[in-house]
Amino acid sequence: MSAHLDTLAQLLAARFGDRVSVRSALGELTLTVPAADYLSVATTLRDDADLAFEQLIDLCGVDYEGYKDGAYDGPRFAAVSHLMSVSKNWRLRLKTFATDDDFPCVASVNGVWSSANWFEREAFDMYGIIFEGHEDLRRILTDYGFIGHPMRKDFPVSGHVEMRYDPEQRRVVYQPVTIEPREITPRVIREDNYGGL
Repeated sequence: MSAHLDTLAQLLAARFGDRVSVRSALGELTLTVPAADYLSVATTLRDDADLAFEQLIDLCGVDYEGYKDGAYDGPRFAAVSHLMSVSKNWRLRLKTFATDDDFPCVASVNGVWSSANWFEREAFDMYGIIFEGHEDLRRILTDYGFIGHPMRKDFPVSGHVEMRYDPEQRRVVYQPVTIEPREITPRVIREDNYGGL
């Protein structure tokens, strides 16, 4: 770890102590926070003059089902944010796990960094992670009548319903998927003198 990142890791350990886990990999720091402390840690990361993480660059959902070939037995859903301090020239990954796999819920950081608004809506739409305290948590990429969350690893590849325009009803209608499930196996066909002149 570089001296710059080592200084940041020491600052994080001093500010948060045993409440958090700081890990360094591939020249990047990841701060893992319990869901109960997520909002307060995010606020401190922004407001502390020694840390000064002014910008949230990205926030995404993660589904850990089947992670490490099923050997992982921790919480299934996480919210992962990438933060930047322009004044200190630091970057940090902030991660928190939802405590309930059936109803994943973490605090919204939209009040801390306004750029989290659309990112949290996307994570809700794609993964079903509820961001408690978000003022406008609704679907952003799928249709309002869409059932399920397409980036979850247990979501069926073909989905549940399909939509089409019905000229008789003069509107879009939903119907069960009509595509037969099939397994596509790639084939290699070699012809005589393939690639030769």
